Amino acid sequence: MKSVLSAFIGAIAIIVACSASITAQWPKHTEAGLPRDAQGNVLMDAPTPRTADGKPDFSGMWMRANSGPPRGQGRGGRQGEGGGAQGRGAAAPAPAATPAEGRQGAAGGGGDTNSAFGGGRGGVQLEPPTEAFPFDPNGPPVATFFEAGGNIEGGLPYTDWSREIRKQRFDVDKAKDNPDANCMPMGFLQFHQQPQPRKIIQTKQMILIEYEANYGIRHIYLDGRKLPPLGEPQPWWYGYSVGTWDGDTLVVETNNLRGAEDGPYDGWLDVNGSPYSREAKFTERIRRPKFGQLQIDTTLEDPKAYTKPWTVRIDQRFLADQELIEFVCNENQQFRRRIKID
Repeated sequence: MKSVLSAFIGAIAIIVACSASITAQWPKHTEAGLPRDAQGNVLMDAPTPRTADGKPDFSGMWMRANSGPPRGQGRGGRQGEGGGAQGRGAAAPAPAATPAEGRQGAAGGGGDTNSAFGGGRGGVQLEPPTEAFPFDPNGPPVATFFEAGGNIEGGLPYTDWSREIRKQRFDVDKAKDNPDANCMPMGFLQFHQQPQPRKIIQTKQMILIEYEANYGIRHIYLDGRKLPPLGEPQPWWYGYSVGTWDGDTLVVETNNLRGAEDGPYDGWLDVNGSPYSREAKFTERIRRPKFGQLQIDTTLEDPKAYTKPWTVRIDQRFLADQELIEFVCNENQQFRRRIKID
């Protein structure tokens, strides 16, 4: 079990580490229009930029971020230590971690599961440490990299159906079908915390998110259309997303996703394999409280997979003066051969 998990983690390390330096691909470019101090450093605490119609502008490059301490006595261990989000590139989670440690989100062990690729537990750190965003005690629990519910008291409220899938994926199959390791599209929470950047392009009619990881592309429609009934459009890897403004918060609703019913790589919510079904509806409340911070509160309603809706928070940091790397995940892909699937 441990050797297979290590192979999986090692595969992610190789994939992401190959993306660690953009200087080999693109010349340095100083982005115009950003708030800077006299030394040219971007002022991350500057006011939120706005579009011509006064809406918060989410445009730009973003990286995963550390968040403050977990709420209550959740299972996620310490937050905000280890690997950061502002520098480019990352290594894998601690290879020495046992499957039980990964499953429990380092419960009580002091590992910082939100610092997905920081040091600790024998891990390799390629992300430079960065300061965590302050913890909001009135906000939802902070999602952790391995376990979406790592800071939810008692863990995720699985139904019997989803608990069996989670057990098969992690305890039996040793996470060999994790879509990231197999260069397949990831679930939203894994994408949001993936230590490769994403670029948001915002217009009045639509937001386009380009994920460097696995060449993911997501469309969020802002043109007033309604969320279609479940089962009306063909299920997609990233579903069908529409956004509406609630003051300065963008509320994004997504349904019609491919679920765990569709195949071994479908419906993976997090690294450890928590599933979602075709009945899933995600609601993301996205805010930009200051120039350098993006805050995403994600609620999942999925009566087939979870006994009740639940919500977690994810922070992201602005990444200045850089561009996405061309990352073709399947190029020289070795994961399946190394764990002897093929």
